[in-house]
Amino acid sequence: MGWKRNTFRKWLCSFIVIFFNYDISSSQIDESIAKHKQNFENVALTIWDHAELGYLESKSSDLLKTTLQNNGFSVTNNVANIPTAFIAEYGNNGPVIAILGEFDALPGLAQNAVPFKDNTDLSSSNGHACGHHLFGAASAWAAVAVKEWLEESGVKGIVRFYGTPAEEGGSGKVYIAREGFFDDVDIVLHWHPSSANSANARTSNSNKSGKFTFRGISAHAAGSPEKGRSALDGVEAMNMMVNMMREHIPQESRIHYVITKGGLAPNVVPDLAQVYYYVRHPKMHMVDELFERVVKIAEGAALGTGTTMDYEVMHGNYSLLPNETLQKILHANLKKEGGIQYTDAENEFAKQIYQTLIAPSTELGSQEFVEDYQVTHSYGSTDVGDVSWLVPTGEIRVATWVPSTPSHSWQAVASGGMSIGLKGTELAAKVLAKTARDIFLDPTIIEDASKELTQRQGNDFVYYPLLGDREPPLDYRLISN
Repeated sequence: MGWKRNTFRKWLCSFIVIFFNYDISSSQIDESIAKHKQNFENVALTIWDHAELGYLESKSSDLLKTTLQNNGFSVTNNVANIPTAFIAEYGNNGPVIAILGEFDALPGLAQNAVPFKDNTDLSSSNGHACGHHLFGAASAWAAVAVKEWLEESGVKGIVRFYGTPAEEGGSGKVYIAREGFFDDVDIVLHWHPSSANSANARTSNSNKSGKFTFRGISAHAAGSPEKGRSALDGVEAMNMMVNMMREHIPQESRIHYVITKGGLAPNVVPDLAQVYYYVRHPKMHMVDELFERVVKIAEGAALGTGTTMDYEVMHGNYSLLPNETLQKILHANLKKEGGIQYTDAENEFAKQIYQTLIAPSTELGSQEFVEDYQVTHSYGSTDVGDVSWLVPTGEIRVATWVPSTPSHSWQAVASGGMSIGLKGTELAAKVLAKTARDIFLDPTIIEDASKELTQRQGNDFVYYPLLGDREPPLDYRLISN
């Protein structure tokens, strides 16, 4: 009977701490969020202006590091040998809650913060079309609010901000996870900009990519074609055979490609050509199997065209592993905070953006609400996936864009550069901070989330990165060109 009494006392103490600390801690976090509002909104807009590509985000990374250091965090630089990756930490005892932050932009999506397509007078061709400037700022904002709450409440705990570069095709978090930097973390929280507010238990596709380079023999295409061997023929033969392969793969799969190099002049047989492939499927082992079939096709294409081929794995991400223990707490906090209310000026901006969207599926005004909780699947991929298979991970998505705005669009860049995006940033910071508080106050959440992770992993799970042992490319141009 002794263990029953001890269990009851533990539960009762936990209940009392939560019950009497909840309201006061909520107001403390609200005050902290309000106190730092102008600073972190400026951080978000400054990173929006920088619009730096993956592994090149030196200004954006430095700004976040300096901001967190100025707020009492200790910073570890050059995490996983990536110059723009860092960890900022406060605390020295208790559970470790990590909050992820991204800050990379996308190429070719420069856009002014206006409700029509316009990229005039901009210093860069890049744009924050996935809202990672808001992502990094809100996550850091939340980390500071949690740090101040820990100081005031006296609750034991460690809050960490992970500055994670190159999510867009660079798999920055995979290198950080591979090197063991999440090994002592109890819980990971993150968020992502969106056109709606949700805290769904979301799965995704895993993903592996590779660049296939063919080499042939150049010759005059008209004068002596028999002396040439076209590397472009190798690429085209490969593409044709992969397209035939589509009939014989699981229907959940996705395979897409672009020809990155195809020759320079029609009258010269190309001696160098390259094609860049993405292979996706919900299950990691199937991604590996499909990718190997694509490799075999590339080898056959080279054999058939008299060329040679080599390939390089560019990145690889696991699927997202949901954790409903965390998602339900995140959803409850998001519901309490509510959605996004536009001013008259913001409504006018939103109406103009909305008119440019193709077949919008939601209405203006839907950003004021939080979607009902559900389990969903995304056909995209993210390097958060690897983290979620190693540590219990929870996510929210917040309306920083006009309803129905697709990510990776000029409309997303425009909304993210003005007050509509900033309102979503503040909401995300509040929800992340209050969820971290809930977890620190109730240790059973960590126990339950960890048990769920173990069950979802399965008995035979062993982590291996899909990108293998390759080193971080450290330059987006090596990824995208």
